[in-house]
Parts: sequence; C-alpha cells; structure tokens
Amino acid sequence: MVSSFSVTSMHLTSLSMVPAARIFNPNSVSLSIKGRNFPSITLQPRAPRFQVTCAAKAETVEKVCNIVKKQLALPDESAVTGESKFSALGADSLDTVEIVMGLEEEFGISVEEESAQAITTVQEAADMIDKLLESSKS
Repeated sequence: MVSSFSVTSMHLTSLSMVPAARIFNPNSVSLSIKGRNFPSITLQPRAPRFQVTCAAKAETVEKVCNIVKKQLALPDESAVTGESKFSALGADSLDTVEIVMGLEEEFGISVEEESAQAITTVQEAADMIDKLLESSKS
C-alpha cells in the first residue's frame, strides 16, 4: 500500500494554538503536542536571486588568471576566466592560500583572513584586489 501526503500551504495564525511550540533560533522549529514530540524542522537559507557587483578591471582579472594558472601549475592553454572557481580548477584549501599569497605579492596588498576564505572565483579575487587598491589610494 502506497500513501502520500502533500501540503501546498500552511498558515499558523497564533502560537497559542500550539502551546508547546519552541523556536530556538530563526532556522529551527521544534513541536510537541499533548506529550507527542515531532521532529525538528530546519530551514535552509536561500541564495540571493540577484547579486550586484562591481566588475574589476580587465587587466586585474587577466593578472589573477595568470597567477592562478601559475600556482596550480596549469598549462597555458587552460581556460581560466573570471567565472572560474578555484575548486573546479583543482585547488584545495592550501592551494587557495598560496593563490592569495601570490596575489598579495603581485599587487602589494594585504588580504585579511576572513576575506581570503570568502574568495571562491577568479572574479571575486579580482574584485577584492581592485577594492583594496582603490581604498589604499584614499
């Protein structure tokens, strides 16, 4: 016997209807009704639909591509673009640290650890470099 259950929408107007509902954080809900516990529900964050960024200069992107190729020992004919993800190019976390160190040396900048960990693509690296260079001029 096969059974299925589907809900298209649910509206809870008041938590007073469910006195034992507990919300520990905005991403998790736990429910207990008349002594019966139900599994917690965990909500996953949504990716933004639109993202506005300022594109780095073409020459910055090209330099970053060349540094990435050098650090990862990729052949010159390898297609590395602004959209290239370090992980897709075969970089692990140590490779990413070495890429960031190469960028710091090439551009004469210092990248904070939090910023370095957030970089996943060539474009993100180039954008960060241009931003750091622009702020150092001010």
